Amino acid sequence: MRLRASIALLLYVTACATSAPSPREPAARNPRLANLQRVAALPWTDEGRCAVQEASEPWPVLAERCFHALDHDRIEFHDITGRCAVASTGAAAMGLGVCVLAAPEIIVGAVVVAGVVVVGFAIKEALDAYELSWGDPEKVRPAPETRPAPETRPVPETRTAPQKPSPKKRPKPEPKGPDFPPLEPPETSERDRRRCEPEPVPYHLGGNKLHDKCADRIPNNSFPGGDVFVNGKNFDALQLATRTLWEVKTDNFDTYPPELRRIVLEDQVPELLHERALALACGFDFKVGVRSAAHKAALEFADPRLKGLFVVMNWC
Repeated sequence: MRLRASIALLLYVTACATSAPSPREPAARNPRLANLQRVAALPWTDEGRCAVQEASEPWPVLAERCFHALDHDRIEFHDITGRCAVASTGAAAMGLGVCVLAAPEIIVGAVVVAGVVVVGFAIKEALDAYELSWGDPEKVRPAPETRPAPETRPVPETRTAPQKPSPKKRPKPEPKGPDFPPLEPPETSERDRRRCEPEPVPYHLGGNKLHDKCADRIPNNSFPGGDVFVNGKNFDALQLATRTLWEVKTDNFDTYPPELRRIVLEDQVPELLHERALALACGFDFKVGVRSAAHKAALEFADPRLKGLFVVMNWC
């Protein structure tokens, strides 16, 4: 997440140096279509709505933002190449899963799905709309609200793990409102309690020394030296006394040119709204540390829903 601004700038520079792809080019030249076809082979608990929403982003960004929406009871991640050398138990499973899923290409045996994947209706609608528009992303429009008949596709793996019998059939979630977790779940299951229980992670993701220093020095940080895993997300810090989860942004926002400021805001605003929803869904408050008043004011102006979240970090 700390590298998002750099990624956004790289994408921006690349876009300026290349021409727009033709709408009739193969899917390999169209990132959105390629992402839709890739997520169609995975099991989702939200019928693929998060994946469709993030399909225009680079695949690693989509994999991180929508990792929480995967059906983790049916999917296993294996570090076949050895690039994701982290433990595969407890809180570190999030890092391993995201790392394996975010690989630029599917490696046989790296992502193993139990059973046959039924394509989520949101993904099918997006693919159908894309096909009707001849692959032009500007012509894609949402499909009608009626649910199409389920379509099955083979899992793109050479082997599948045996599906464990479940004592209770999980009901299909109905599409209601935005794709964020509800602020107050109507009932708390054992699985909900597990995903909302804070788990200290003995390291910070990203490896940025300035970012890690700012996170560790947050006043009353209960777990300095590492992240805290809550609701499928590694947060930068947790204040247990006030039940407040923190994220830290160390951009030198004041020194950025106007175009780069715009790119940073477009990347950070939806990310922070999503992280706030994850925290609130588990009963935590949410705060964001920034390094300048200008960055704070720009984020609050970009989306009024973010007002009151930001703290200028005078400790780093």
